[in-house]
Amino acid sequence: MSSERIILGIDPGTTIMGYGIIKVQHKKLSLERMGVLHLSKLPSHPAKLRRIFERTLELIDSYNPDELAIEAPFFGKNVQSMLKLGRAQGVAIAAAVYRDIPMTEYSPRKIKQSVTGAGTASKEQVASMLQSMFKITDMPKHNDATDGLAVAVCHYLQGELPVKPSSNKSGTPKTSKGGWAAFAKKNPGRIK
Repeated sequence: MSSERIILGIDPGTTIMGYGIIKVQHKKLSLERMGVLHLSKLPSHPAKLRRIFERTLELIDSYNPDELAIEAPFFGKNVQSMLKLGRAQGVAIAAAVYRDIPMTEYSPRKIKQSVTGAGTASKEQVASMLQSMFKITDMPKHNDATDGLAVAVCHYLQGELPVKPSSNKSGTPKTSKGGWAAFAKKNPGRIK
């Protein structure tokens, strides 16, 4: 893996989709961009899905990320909301697969834990940690933007290799596991 890579993080949603793009250069992170996609004024769920797909492709084509990290839908009581959120996540993943970008999915708890150290942290605590980490002076109005950024940061901090969109001979997706052993091998100078 080269010493420079770009990670696109997405917090999928059907009202607001958050995204964050970071550059990793010699193990140092820099914020490239973060923002939101407003979807509430679109007339139908299919129109929202189309716009999510288009905007994700625009981000990929503009920033050429090496990897996509995306938040997994959380398990709620409203099945219809879960289905809609899953579709939103699916079209963002489809855009990455369409551009042959490797992707990894993280649970909301894993993202919060990676960024703040606590899986039960609030959105405000995550935003505050990111503000400090990247020295952001003008914070976005919506936490969805910092949520998207948190997904990208989580992916970097996990040090896992992403799931490639291509398949092996049996037709099943290729996966690579990272974990502590892989991190230690790739980062001998960071282990004391």
